[in-house]
Amino acid sequence: MPLSEYEQRVLEQMERQLATDDPRLANTLTQRGRRAVGRYVVAGIGAALGLLLLVIGAAESLPLLGVVGFIVMFVPVAYAFARPHRQSGPTGVVTDDGAVRKHGGQKKAKGRAKGQSFMSRMEERWDRRRGESGGL
Repeated sequence: MPLSEYEQRVLEQMERQLATDDPRLANTLTQRGRRAVGRYVVAGIGAALGLLLLVIGAAESLPLLGVVGFIVMFVPVAYAFARPHRQSGPTGVVTDDGAVRKHGGQKKAKGRAKGQSFMSRMEERWDRRRGESGGL
C-alpha cells in the first residue's frame, strides 16, 4: 500500500531532520551493507565439504575426521558472516595552513622514533599535566 502525499512529506521531513541532527547515524542507516556474493559461495562450498567430512567421520567411526569436518564447516561460514574489514573514518587531517597529512601518522612515528615505552610516555604526560596545573 503506497503512502499518501502527506505521509511522504512527513517522512521526508523526518529524514531531513535526522540528517541535520545526526549525520553520522543517517549515513549509517542509508548504507546498504551488501556483501560480495563470493563470500557466500566460498561459505557454501566449505560448509558442504565440511559436512561431508563430518558425515564420513561419523559413518566410519573416525572422530578425528568428524572434528576436522566440523572445523572445515564452521570456518567458511564464520568468514561469510564476518564483517568485511574496511578502513573507516577520516583518511587524513587538515592542518591550520590547509595542508592534508595522514591521520595520526606523525604521532605514532614520533613516539616510536624516541624508542620510549608506553609507561614512560604516560609518565611524561603526567609530569607535564602536573606542571601545567601548578603541582597540586
